[in-house]
Amino acid sequence: MANEHAIGFMDSGVGGLTVVKQALKQLPRETINFIGDQARLPYGPRPSEQVRDFSWQMASFLLKQDIKMLVIACNTATAAALPDLRAKLKIPVIGVISPGSRAALKASKNNRIGVIATEGTIRSNAYRDAILAKDPTATVISKACPKFVPLVESNEYQSTVAKKVVAESLQSFKTSGIDTLVLGCTHYPLLRPLIQNVVGQDVTLIDSGAETINDVSFMLDYLGIENTSATKAYPDAYYTTGSPAHFATIAKNWLQQPAFQVTQTTLGGD
Repeated sequence: MANEHAIGFMDSGVGGLTVVKQALKQLPRETINFIGDQARLPYGPRPSEQVRDFSWQMASFLLKQDIKMLVIACNTATAAALPDLRAKLKIPVIGVISPGSRAALKASKNNRIGVIATEGTIRSNAYRDAILAKDPTATVISKACPKFVPLVESNEYQSTVAKKVVAESLQSFKTSGIDTLVLGCTHYPLLRPLIQNVVGQDVTLIDSGAETINDVSFMLDYLGIENTSATKAYPDAYYTTGSPAHFATIAKNWLQQPAFQVTQTTLGGD
Protein backbone atom coordinates (compact mmCIF):
# COMPACT_ATOMS: atom_id res chain seq x y z
CA MET A 1 0.00 0.00 0.00
CA ALA A 2 1.18 3.54 -0.80
CA ASN A 3 0.49 4.67 2.77
CA GLU A 4 3.18 2.29 3.99
CA HIS A 5 5.82 3.79 1.71
CA ALA A 6 8.69 5.77 3.20
CA ILE A 7 9.04 9.51 3.63
CA GLY A 8 12.20 10.75 1.92
CA PHE A 9 14.52 13.18 3.68
CA MET A 10 17.49 14.85 1.99
CA ASP A 11 20.29 17.11 3.19
CA SER A 12 23.80 18.21 2.31
CA GLY A 13 25.11 16.14 5.24
CA VAL A 14 24.18 15.02 8.74
CA GLY A 15 22.27 18.20 9.63
CA GLY A 16 19.03 16.78 8.29
CA LEU A 17 19.17 14.20 11.08
CA THR A 18 17.91 16.97 13.39
CA VAL A 19 14.70 16.83 11.33
CA VAL A 20 14.71 13.03 11.31
CA LYS A 21 15.04 13.01 15.10
CA GLN A 22 11.75 14.88 15.37
CA ALA A 23 10.15 12.57 12.81
CA LEU A 24 11.17 9.51 14.81
CA LYS A 25 9.62 11.11 17.89
CA GLN A 26 6.40 12.45 16.36
CA LEU A 27 5.80 9.90 13.59
CA PRO A 28 7.12 6.59 14.94
CA ARG A 29 5.14 4.46 12.47
CA GLU A 30 6.52 6.21 9.37
CA THR A 31 9.46 4.68 7.52
CA ILE A 32 12.34 7.09 6.87
CA ASN A 33 14.68 7.05 3.88
CA PHE A 34 17.46 9.61 4.31
CA ILE A 35 20.23 10.76 1.96
CA GLY A 36 23.06 13.05 3.05
CA ASP A 37 25.37 14.40 0.34
CA GLN A 38 28.46 14.64 2.56
CA ALA A 39 30.86 14.21 -0.35
CA ARG A 40 29.91 17.64 -1.71
CA LEU A 41 29.14 19.67 1.38
CA PRO A 42 28.97 22.43 2.39
CA TYR A 43 26.18 23.60 0.09
CA GLY A 44 26.14 27.12 1.57
CA PRO A 45 28.95 28.68 -0.52
CA ARG A 46 27.83 27.04 -3.78
CA PRO A 47 25.86 28.87 -6.50
CA SER A 48 22.09 28.32 -6.24
CA GLU A 49 22.00 26.67 -9.69
CA GLN A 50 24.47 24.03 -8.51
CA VAL A 51 22.56 23.46 -5.27
CA ARG A 52 19.42 23.01 -7.37
CA ASP A 53 21.16 20.40 -9.51
CA PHE A 54 22.43 18.52 -6.45
CA SER A 55 18.95 18.68 -4.91
CA TRP A 56 17.45 17.10 -8.01
CA GLN A 57 20.03 14.31 -7.83
CA MET A 58 19.10 13.57 -4.22
CA ALA A 59 15.38 13.75 -4.99
CA SER A 60 15.80 11.38 -7.95
CA PHE A 61 17.68 8.92 -5.74
CA LEU A 62 14.84 8.90 -3.21
CA LEU A 63 12.10 8.76 -5.84
CA LYS A 64 13.54 5.47 -7.09
CA GLN A 65 12.64 4.09 -3.65
CA ASP A 66 8.99 4.98 -4.24
CA ILE A 67 8.70 7.52 -1.43
CA LYS A 68 5.27 9.07 -0.73
CA MET A 69 6.55 12.48 0.42
CA LEU A 70 9.81 14.44 0.13
CA VAL A 71 11.22 16.59 2.93
CA ILE A 72 14.04 18.95 1.98
CA ALA A 73 15.79 18.83 5.34
CA CYS A 74 18.26 21.51 4.27
CA ASN A 75 17.64 25.25 4.34
CA THR A 76 20.08 26.02 1.51
CA ALA A 77 18.43 23.42 -0.73
CA THR A 78 14.95 24.63 0.28
CA ALA A 79 15.85 28.17 -0.75
CA ALA A 80 17.33 27.04 -4.06
CA ALA A 81 15.12 24.15 -5.15
CA LEU A 82 11.76 23.99 -3.36
CA PRO A 83 9.64 25.79 -6.00
CA ASP A 84 11.18 23.73 -8.81
CA LEU A 85 10.71 20.40 -7.01
CA ARG A 86 7.13 21.22 -6.03
CA ALA A 87 6.25 22.19 -9.58
CA LYS A 88 7.63 19.04 -11.16
CA LEU A 89 7.05 16.23 -8.65
CA LYS A 90 3.76 14.42 -8.18
CA ILE A 91 4.28 13.81 -4.45
CA PRO A 92 4.10 16.43 -1.66
CA VAL A 93 7.36 18.33 -1.14
CA ILE A 94 7.99 20.14 2.15
CA GLY A 95 10.81 22.58 2.93
CA VAL A 96 12.10 23.92 6.23
CA ILE A 97 11.95 27.70 5.74
CA SER A 98 8.22 28.46 5.89
CA PRO A 99 7.62 26.43 9.10
CA GLY A 100 10.60 28.12 10.79
CA SER A 101 9.39 31.57 9.77
CA ARG A 102 5.89 30.97 11.12
CA ALA A 103 7.23 29.67 14.41
CA ALA A 104 9.53 32.68 14.80
CA LEU A 105 6.69 35.15 14.36
CA LYS A 106 4.55 33.23 16.82
CA ALA A 107 7.30 33.17 19.43
CA SER A 108 8.52 36.77 19.14
CA LYS A 109 7.06 39.35 21.52
CA ASN A 110 8.90 42.41 20.15
CA ASN A 111 8.94 41.46 16.45
CA ARG A 112 12.75 41.59 16.29
CA ILE A 113 13.87 38.27 14.85
CA GLY A 114 17.38 37.04 14.17
CA VAL A 115 18.23 34.48 11.51
CA ILE A 116 21.49 32.53 11.31
CA ALA A 117 22.11 30.29 8.31
CA THR A 118 24.58 29.41 5.55
CA GLU A 119 25.79 31.96 3.03
CA GLY A 120 23.45 30.55 0.39
CA THR A 121 20.34 30.80 2.56
CA ILE A 122 21.16 34.32 3.75
CA ARG A 123 22.03 35.43 0.20
CA SER A 124 18.64 34.17 -1.03
CA ASN A 125 16.77 36.32 1.54
CA ALA A 126 14.39 33.37 1.86
CA TYR A 127 13.80 33.79 5.60
CA ARG A 128 13.56 37.56 5.44
CA ASP A 129 11.05 37.36 2.59
CA ALA A 130 8.99 34.64 4.30
CA ILE A 131 8.83 36.50 7.61
CA LEU A 132 8.04 39.90 6.10
CA ALA A 133 5.39 38.38 3.82
CA LYS A 134 3.57 37.21 6.96
CA ASP A 135 4.25 40.37 8.99
CA PRO A 136 5.66 43.45 7.20
CA THR A 137 6.21 45.19 10.56
CA ALA A 138 8.81 42.64 11.70
CA THR A 139 12.52 43.45 11.87
CA VAL A 140 14.76 40.67 10.58
CA ILE A 141 18.47 40.63 11.38
CA SER A 142 20.30 37.99 9.35
CA LYS A 143 23.83 36.63 9.64
CA ALA A 144 25.68 33.93 7.74
CA CYS A 145 27.66 31.53 9.95
CA PRO A 146 29.77 29.52 7.48
CA LYS A 147 31.97 27.94 10.17
CA PHE A 148 29.12 26.14 11.90
CA VAL A 149 28.49 23.34 9.39
CA PRO A 150 32.15 22.19 9.30
CA LEU A 151 32.11 22.01 13.13
CA VAL A 152 29.14 19.66 13.05
CA GLU A 153 30.32 17.55 10.13
CA SER A 154 33.74 17.05 11.75
CA ASN A 155 32.02 15.95 14.98
CA GLU A 156 33.53 18.91 16.83
CA TYR A 157 30.23 20.50 17.81
CA GLN A 158 30.83 19.95 21.55
CA SER A 159 34.46 21.05 21.54
CA THR A 160 36.18 24.12 22.99
CA VAL A 161 36.87 25.23 19.41
CA ALA A 162 33.13 25.17 18.70
CA LYS A 163 32.46 27.23 21.82
CA LYS A 164 34.94 29.87 20.65
CA VAL A 165 33.66 29.95 17.06
CA VAL A 166 30.01 30.26 18.15
CA ALA A 167 30.84 33.05 20.61
CA GLU A 168 32.74 35.03 17.98
CA SER A 169 30.13 34.48 15.26
CA LEU A 170 27.14 35.56 17.35
CA GLN A 171 28.68 38.44 19.28
CA SER A 172 26.68 41.05 17.34
CA PHE A 173 23.36 39.53 18.44
CA LYS A 174 24.03 40.43 22.08
CA THR A 175 23.18 44.07 21.39
CA SER A 176 20.68 43.53 18.55
CA GLY A 177 17.55 43.55 20.69
CA ILE A 178 16.20 40.31 19.21
CA ASP A 179 14.03 38.08 21.37
CA THR A 180 13.87 35.20 18.86
CA LEU A 181 16.60 33.54 16.80
CA VAL A 182 15.92 31.16 13.92
CA LEU A 183 18.42 28.32 13.54
CA GLY A 184 18.18 28.53 9.76
CA CYS A 185 20.34 25.50 8.99
CA THR A 186 19.47 21.98 10.07
CA HIS A 187 23.05 21.47 11.29
CA TYR A 188 22.74 24.25 13.86
CA PRO A 189 20.54 22.50 16.48
CA LEU A 190 23.53 20.33 17.32
CA LEU A 191 25.19 23.57 18.48
CA ARG A 192 22.07 24.70 20.33
CA PRO A 193 23.51 24.73 23.90
CA LEU A 194 26.46 26.87 22.75
CA ILE A 195 24.22 29.22 20.75
CA GLN A 196 21.80 29.66 23.66
CA ASN A 197 24.67 30.42 26.02
CA VAL A 198 25.92 33.23 23.77
CA VAL A 199 22.62 34.94 22.93
CA GLY A 200 21.18 34.48 26.42
CA GLN A 201 18.34 32.51 27.97
CA ASP A 202 15.83 35.28 27.21
CA VAL A 203 16.17 34.67 23.46
CA THR A 204 13.90 31.93 22.07
CA LEU A 205 15.65 29.60 19.62
CA ILE A 206 13.58 28.30 16.71
CA ASP A 207 14.56 24.92 15.27
CA SER A 208 13.22 25.14 11.72
CA GLY A 209 13.65 21.41 11.19
CA ALA A 210 11.63 20.46 14.25
CA GLU A 211 8.86 22.84 13.19
CA THR A 212 8.83 21.20 9.75
CA ILE A 213 7.70 17.86 11.16
CA ASN A 214 4.50 19.54 12.33
CA ASP A 215 3.83 20.37 8.66
CA VAL A 216 4.72 16.83 7.62
CA SER A 217 2.29 15.39 10.16
CA PHE A 218 -0.48 17.73 9.02
CA MET A 219 0.03 16.87 5.34
CA LEU A 220 0.04 13.14 6.02
CA ASP A 221 -3.33 13.48 7.75
CA TYR A 222 -4.75 15.95 5.24
CA LEU A 223 -3.84 13.80 2.24
CA GLY A 224 -4.78 10.57 3.99
CA ILE A 225 -1.36 8.99 3.39
CA GLU A 226 -0.26 8.35 6.97
CA ASN A 227 0.79 4.81 7.80
CA THR A 228 -2.10 3.34 9.78
CA SER A 229 -0.33 0.07 10.56
CA ALA A 230 0.74 -0.59 14.14
CA THR A 231 4.42 -0.41 13.24
CA LYS A 232 6.73 0.68 10.41
CA ALA A 233 6.12 -1.29 7.24
CA TYR A 234 9.82 -1.23 6.27
CA PRO A 235 13.06 -0.58 8.12
CA ASP A 236 14.48 2.95 7.98
CA ALA A 237 17.30 3.43 5.47
CA TYR A 238 20.17 5.92 5.63
CA TYR A 239 22.54 6.78 2.79
CA THR A 240 25.54 9.05 2.47
CA THR A 241 27.83 10.03 -0.39
CA GLY A 242 30.63 10.40 2.15
CA SER A 243 32.04 8.08 4.81
CA PRO A 244 29.42 5.72 6.29
CA ALA A 245 31.51 5.26 9.43
CA HIS A 246 31.79 9.00 10.00
CA PHE A 247 28.08 9.50 9.34
CA ALA A 248 27.17 6.67 11.72
CA THR A 249 29.30 8.11 14.54
CA ILE A 250 27.36 11.37 14.54
CA ALA A 251 24.01 9.70 13.86
CA LYS A 252 24.33 7.23 16.74
CA ASN A 253 25.04 10.03 19.18
CA TRP A 254 22.37 12.42 17.91
CA LEU A 255 19.57 9.89 17.32
CA GLN A 256 20.48 7.75 20.34
CA GLN A 257 20.43 4.60 18.26
CA PRO A 258 23.27 2.24 19.19
CA ALA A 259 22.74 -0.04 16.17
CA PHE A 260 22.96 2.16 13.10
CA GLN A 261 23.59 1.12 9.52
CA VAL A 262 24.52 3.53 6.75
CA THR A 263 24.99 2.73 3.07
CA GLN A 264 27.38 4.65 0.84
CA THR A 265 26.08 5.76 -2.54
CA THR A 266 26.92 8.15 -5.37
CA LEU A 267 24.81 10.89 -6.94
CA GLY A 268 26.72 11.96 -10.02
CA GLY A 269 29.65 14.25 -10.73
CA ASP A 270 30.42 17.71 -9.41
